[in-house]
Amino acid sequence: MFSPASELLDDVRGYRPFDERERAMRDRLVAFLATHEMTAFDRTLVPGHVTASAWIVDPERARAVLLHHRKLDRWLQLGGHVDGDPDVRRSALREAREESGLRTLRMIVDSIYDIDVHRIPARGSEPAHDHYDLRFALEADPREPLVRNEESHDVRWIALSDLESYAIDDSVRRLAAKTGTLPR
Repeated sequence: MFSPASELLDDVRGYRPFDERERAMRDRLVAFLATHEMTAFDRTLVPGHVTASAWIVDPERARAVLLHHRKLDRWLQLGGHVDGDPDVRRSALREAREESGLRTLRMIVDSIYDIDVHRIPARGSEPAHDHYDLRFALEADPREPLVRNEESHDVRWIALSDLESYAIDDSVRRLAAKTGTLPR
């Protein structure tokens, strides 16, 4: 029987994690998709749901686009809810465009670039839940202007060598550490 998660489940099972921490998150995502095949992409699913993100780099692989997230108050890659769409690549591109204003985005590779599972704290009537985040590597022209939206305080190109001077988390460090492996 086909489910919205079946094709993604194959991709996730075939994904090669960067380290043991990411391996554990991949295994959690496999179990989540197998358990919630029909509802994994629905943001109202109480335990959590699939999200999609974009690690946007310049052609030289020296800078990345990060946004200062309004609700979470930290610098992150661009991304968000898939809103029921099982095409996580399309969702990652949509989120990247909405949150940066960039139009010249291109997928560097079609495969999953990173997997992260992280807890989102309760807010208002929304309970705490997990985001099962699939991340894709994109390239953009840094001469194209960035336009922030209402979800962020700021969006900017940041040199990878300067990331530690921003409030980033370990998942952004992992994204940056992998950047040298991306084809040009």
